[in-house]
This record gives sequence, structure tokens and C-alpha cells, in this order.
Amino acid sequence: MLLEGKKVVVIGGSSGIGLAIARQARAEGASLVIVGRDPVKISNAVSMLGGDAQGVVGDAHDHSALEEFVAALPEFDHIVSMIGDTMAGGFLQMPLDTMRHVLHSKFWTNLLIARFAAPLVRDGGSMTFTSGSGVRAQEAAASYVANQALAAMAQGLGSELGPRVRVNVVAPAFMDTALWRAKPREDIDARICSYSQINPLGRLGTPEEVASAYIFLMVNTYTTGQVLQIDGGMMLRK
Repeated sequence: MLLEGKKVVVIGGSSGIGLAIARQARAEGASLVIVGRDPVKISNAVSMLGGDAQGVVGDAHDHSALEEFVAALPEFDHIVSMIGDTMAGGFLQMPLDTMRHVLHSKFWTNLLIARFAAPLVRDGGSMTFTSGSGVRAQEAAASYVANQALAAMAQGLGSELGPRVRVNVVAPAFMDTALWRAKPREDIDARICSYSQINPLGRLGTPEEVASAYIFLMVNTYTTGQVLQIDGGMMLRK
């Protein structure tokens, strides 16, 4: 059990990839703290995970609240952030308010998570953030810029916090998770078809496949400052 005796915090861990990470960390022996905005989802996730799993209700996009609930966390070994809204559109078409929102959500919020969490990570621990893959800059301008900013942040923090703490990023491509299910089903099916045709593996990934990358980065003690793309090779054909 690779995470036996370790405490793992997952911000955004009540559904989708975040919940899959929590399940896999639990299977490897970790104790868990799950953070999310929806108290019902948090309660359901904690019940499903069982054991000594703890739930914290908090909105990471509210930066004052973020500082408070991170400061209240017990010391931990690994923290994962799934935080980051995404939007489609190029630099000339996307409304500036939308670009500001994505950059606020995906970069600034994660930078603050890193700053607030760094003193709480035990020696030998890690921080892992979530960017994205599968699109070019002209297809999702703000998301692409934020993804590149997260890569730069991981490089800088990996140097600043090493050797005590490792910092990495996982970049998944689109998959059919609850994040997209509020959209019309025909739009989702069209995107699945399009992405599956581009992808060399001929299909989308699953939350479980992506989650295993986060577990790898927790337990591999010689990886820091890196972006691990989990996109089935999609960008090879973009």
C-alpha cells in the first residue's frame, strides 16, 4: 500500500476525477480530506470513501474563505487541486470578462492554494495541480494561457520548495464527466466523436486512468516541476 500512513487532501474531490483520485489514494492506504463547495456531494463522497475520511465545505474561488479553510487543515503529505474553469474561444472572440474569470479560476486560485498549503505539507510530500490538454491556443485562449502559467508555476515552485516538497501538474484531455453533463447531450456526443477520431487510441480516457497519474506523482519521489499529459496522444494529431 504505497500511501499507507499518509494524509491526502483533494480540493474538488467530491466527484469526477477528484473522487477517482480519492478512491485510489484510499485503496493505497491513505487517510483523506475532501474539499468541495456542495455539502451534499461532500457528505456522499465521505460516506462512500469510509474509514476516517473527512469532508470540508469551502469555495476555493472565494480567496478569503480559501485562506481560512486551508489554514484550518491538519498537516498533510499530499495535496491535489482540481480547481480550474475552462472556456472555448480564441483571443479575439472571447469576452475579456470570461478570460479574466478563467485566469482567476485556473491560475490565481491555484497559486494561492500553493502559497497557503506549502507550510502544511510534510517533508517528502507533494502538491499536484490540474491543467488541461487537447486544444490549441486559438481554440481555448484563456484556458491555454492558464495551462501554460500552471506549468511555469510548477517549475518555479518545484525549485523553490525542493527538496522538501515536490510540485507537478497533470493535464487531462476532455472526457465525459459530470463537469460536462450540464451541456446538451448532442453537444457532448459530438465532442466525444470528434475527440475519439483525433485520438491515436481511438477513445476518450476514463477518470480512473487520469487519477492514476496523480497517484504516480504522489509516490514517485524523483519527479518535480513536470507536466504529465494524460490525453491518449491527442496532441500528436492537433
